[in-house]
Amino acid sequence: MTRGVSGLISRYRMRLKRRRLLWRSIRSRRQLTPVSDHTNLIQKDQVLAFVVLRNEMQRLPFFLSHYRRLGVGHFLIVANDCTDGSAEYLTQQPDVSLWSTDASYKSARFGVDWLTWLQFRYGHGHWCLTVDVDELLIYPHHDKRPLPALAQRLEARGAQALGALMLDLYSKGPLGAADAVDDPIAALPWFDDGPYRAVRQAPMQNLWLQGGARERVFFPKNPTRGPTLNKLPLVKWSRRYAYANSTHSILPPRLNHEWDGPPAVNGADTLSGVLLHTKFLPGVLERSGEEKSRREHFGQPDQFDAYYDAIGDAPDLWHPDACRFEDWQQLTRLGLMSTGGWTD
Repeated sequence: MTRGVSGLISRYRMRLKRRRLLWRSIRSRRQLTPVSDHTNLIQKDQVLAFVVLRNEMQRLPFFLSHYRRLGVGHFLIVANDCTDGSAEYLTQQPDVSLWSTDASYKSARFGVDWLTWLQFRYGHGHWCLTVDVDELLIYPHHDKRPLPALAQRLEARGAQALGALMLDLYSKGPLGAADAVDDPIAALPWFDDGPYRAVRQAPMQNLWLQGGARERVFFPKNPTRGPTLNKLPLVKWSRRYAYANSTHSILPPRLNHEWDGPPAVNGADTLSGVLLHTKFLPGVLERSGEEKSRREHFGQPDQFDAYYDAIGDAPDLWHPDACRFEDWQQLTRLGLMSTGGWTD
């Protein structure tokens, strides 16, 4: 009886939290100025991509090309205080609707409030992809089957979201010394295939997946401070939904159970993907120094000064057990994502 009452109270609190998140996102719309609005071109069954960025001209051409190849129909992007030409470049893209803001990224829940408003306004009923510009989603058969086909597969199985491991890519040699090439995957061809670990967290029932290269190099003595690597980047959106912590967790809580982690961690065989994380391109040292001074990327930035200092020391992330990236089949063999029975 006590457990039942406790469960009811928890569900009530999560419902209130979700409503608060939705309300603050609706209020945040006042911080957004439309720059290039092509939302009238959005079609009923298109997969939509939602992005917040700041000074990402280095990555944008490949990012847009990658997701266009995957079948994204329209990009809804917020440019936050851009000064490197990113916003001007995006206004030239007919499949991009762009908003600008110079408001605080941190105060907007690291941009989540802005995107939640855009998802509320434009994403209802669509499969919505929410990613950073340094994240490249791949999934089983992505080279042959576009996102609309993936969405159909998920819907056929009664799924409302796709889970993905965020996999840090790096080069061989000092951090930031990779060759400057158009393809970030070619510039950063190495990754850690493990170890990774995951637990469920109350009260949102979200997964907490950790491990990998950044934890190995930057948090060896305090691994619980390592990055959270689980994400739900692709969701069949409803106006009732709200991401709670980036795309690491979502409300209502039942959506967090759409993925139990990669097979290598929990042995789950749920169809899943991988977000190839290209943070460590050339320029990462300067960018990390700027992030440290701006203090916009962590809720308690003082606790991460040592992390930024360690990046500034330009360590070599490569080690003898590093894996060289090949293709999605390799990642399924390593248990980092699953086909979920989706065969050729």
